[in-house]
Order: sequence, then C-alpha cells, then structure tokens
Amino acid sequence: MIYLLFIGVTYFSFAQNKQLLYGFSDIPQALLVNPGGKVTNDWYAGIPFLSHLHVNAGTSGPTVYDLFAKDGLDFNMKLETAIYSMNSSDFFSANEQLELLSGGFAFGNSYEKTKYLSFGLYQELDFIAYFPKDYAILAFEGNQNNINRVFRASDFNASAELISVLHVGYNEKVNTNFTFGVRGKIYSSLVNINATKNRGYFVTQNGINNFYDHIFNLDLEVKTAGLASLTNNGSNTDSTIKTLKKRVLFGPNLGLGFDVGFTYQLTKQWSLDASLLDVGFIQQSKDVENYKLKGNYVFEGVNPLFPETGTGQTAEDYWNNIKGEFKDLFQVDTTNTKYITWRPVKFNASLNYSFGKKKVKECNCLKTESDYQNRVGMQLYAIKRPKQPQLALTAYYYRSLFKGMQVKAAYTIDSYSFSNLGLGVSANVGNINFYVMADNFLQYQNIYNAQSVSLQLGFNYIFKKNEN
Repeated sequence: MIYLLFIGVTYFSFAQNKQLLYGFSDIPQALLVNPGGKVTNDWYAGIPFLSHLHVNAGTSGPTVYDLFAKDGLDFNMKLETAIYSMNSSDFFSANEQLELLSGGFAFGNSYEKTKYLSFGLYQELDFIAYFPKDYAILAFEGNQNNINRVFRASDFNASAELISVLHVGYNEKVNTNFTFGVRGKIYSSLVNINATKNRGYFVTQNGINNFYDHIFNLDLEVKTAGLASLTNNGSNTDSTIKTLKKRVLFGPNLGLGFDVGFTYQLTKQWSLDASLLDVGFIQQSKDVENYKLKGNYVFEGVNPLFPETGTGQTAEDYWNNIKGEFKDLFQVDTTNTKYITWRPVKFNASLNYSFGKKKVKECNCLKTESDYQNRVGMQLYAIKRPKQPQLALTAYYYRSLFKGMQVKAAYTIDSYSFSNLGLGVSANVGNINFYVMADNFLQYQNIYNAQSVSLQLGFNYIFKKNEN
C-alpha cells in the first residue's frame, strides 16, 4: 500500500526544468528563468491568471502502465518487480507555477532604451519525496524472513511547500556584447511540510523473553508551518481557501531571495548565457507545529493466549494490547520551534549558435546581425535537492518562421527519460502574444506509460521594439 500511494503521487508529480522557455526571448516570461536574457519588447502586460501556467508530470521509476496494464501478468509480480527495480535515490518531485500578475517596460536616456524593469506575482507549489525502499520492502515482505536485516529509517525523506512570490527584476544591455540582470524576491509561505533530516533504523532479532525483539533506533522529525491552523478547520473548505488567500501577499512566514543571470555575445553568431535562480530562504516562525520521535526502543511483542474455553484473552484483546504498548513505547513530542527552509537553487547555462540571416525583399540585402532566423545550442540545467542534485541536458533548434511566429524544438536527457522530444510555439496576433510548449511527444500515444509530460502556456499583451 505504501508503494501504491507513492505511485499515485508520482503520476501527478512535476519537475521545474523549463528548457523550452529558457532563451525564448520572444516570450516575456523567459526573464523568469534568466533575468539577464535578451529583451525584445518595449513593454508588456501579462493577462492576469493567464500569462503563465506551467505543469510537468513525471516519474523516475515505473509508470502507472507498468503496474496496471492488462497484459495477463500477475499484479503482485509486477508490484514486486517495481519495488525492487527502484532505489532510495529515486524521487517523485512536483512543481507548478501560476502567474497571477506580471508586466515590464524598457526605460533609459537613449533611443534604444537599454534598461528594462519587470515585476510580478506568482504562486508556486514545490514537492519532492524520495522512494522509501526499506519501508516498501518491510511492508511488502514483513520482517519474519528478514531477521537481523537493518531497515533504514532515513529512507523517509520528503518536503512540500506552497508559496507566493512577489518579484522585481532589472535587466540592462551594457553594450552590444553583454547583458546582465538581477531579480529580487519576497517569498510568502502559505504551507510548509519538511521531513528531510530523518535518521535511524529498525531491526528484528531473536528474542529472549519472546520469539523476537523488535529494536528501533529512531531520530525522526516532521516540521510544519501554516498547516496546523488549516487542519483545525476540519473539512471547512471555504475557511481554508480564505486563510490561504490572506497569506498570498505578505503572509505570516516571509523570506527573501534573488535571481541573477547574463548573456554574452562571444561573436556575431556564438553566444553564452547562464542564470542562478532562487538563492534564498523563508523563516518559518508562525503557525509552527513540529513532531519529533527520538530514542532507542525495544518491543518484545505480546504473547497470544487464546484458550479454547473462551474465558481468556481474545484476538481483539491481543491487538488492543499491541496498540497500547506501541502508544506507550513511542512518545511523539510536539514542539513549536521556529525553523528556516532554503529554496531549491536552480542553475541554467547554454551555448548557442545563430545562423541564416533573413533577406529584405525591397533591397535584396541582409538584415542586422541580431536578425538570424535560426539558432541551435546546448543547455545544462541543475536543481539542488535534499539528497543529490537533479540534472538535465538539452539540445535545441530555434526557428523564426515569419514575423510574429517562432518555434523551438528540443531533445532532453534527464532523470525521467532519455527520449524527451519537446516543441514550443510563440505567435503574435497584433499585440497579443500566445505561447504553448509541451514535452515528450513520443509518449503521448500511451500517456499512462509516459515517464513525464509537460505543458506551458500563456497570454500577454506586448509592444515590440522597433515596431512601426
């Protein structure tokens, strides 16, 4: 059951890599993944709640299809194969972003207006849980055939948070070769759950007073902020929603952070860019409730005494005794100690080559050096996670089809798949910009067998540079 629960979470999990959006300067939201990227508009306004939506579902382990496909194989056999094919470094991650408000405008003394200010407010969900392999094996096999085997309590490693981010970014084109940008952020934590520092083990040994001794050496803790008041609301959904809305802007638990990035034109056709995102923290100080279990415990079990006369201990009495002994044995401490959570730092970098200048029909001449129709490149992505960084490598091709429409195709190798093909399209109808991006087209023929499926879309009102 533990494994089935995590499979369910995995299927609706998300990742944070936005390889199709990164470097797509025709879309204003590209500054969210590199504040030092190139800017191609004089000003823009995101359509509220529609300017940027990003979701990405994925699993680094078996898929839903692997377990539930009608292929004639026994489900228990498939479940066993799934459990033993994964390890404790396999993860289920979730990230979703919804932009509530956004905008930006160019300014400066020169005609070109080389400085740019952008701002906005977005909501973000971030979740990660590592596969608790020792817990899953113990639940699947039991401990009778695992005498003296040490099961690691540290396999329980997970965190989740729901936040809003108010941000202001500054971008400046210093000269024809170098552009840099920074973005300051104020984080408002709506809900936080953190269980990433667990230690200890469980082992079953032959006993002295009973058949077995169950030995626990535990140092487990689950920290929460913003959750206790919500659970006190019970099933009152309206009250919960109202409470969360109040926390969106300058909620009780606040933090600070920044992004930084640059673009450097190596030659007329070669360029290098990079960004570092979400370098920051949140102070969890209000509505904090932590649960800690620490110590060494030995449970010898309860001897069953089921007399034939029916006047002694019943089965119900037996299980009630076990329940009572466990309750007395494991004393969970509840505290209200403040704690700090660090944002998952993200790194992007790409090397790009532009080619294919567009000819102007009126004079049969080439346009300026910035008007290449094609671009190819390689991008590296990394995100800091509790156990180890998650990495992705992308090769892409960008093409400006005609005025007002651009496409980007990408092939990505990451923790989920070695065959991730994605496509992004940006189109302008007048001053209205619409973009849509999706990953893993090869797996759409059977979405239940997909390692990951991604979608990004949005609407903006844009006034382009040098537009007559």
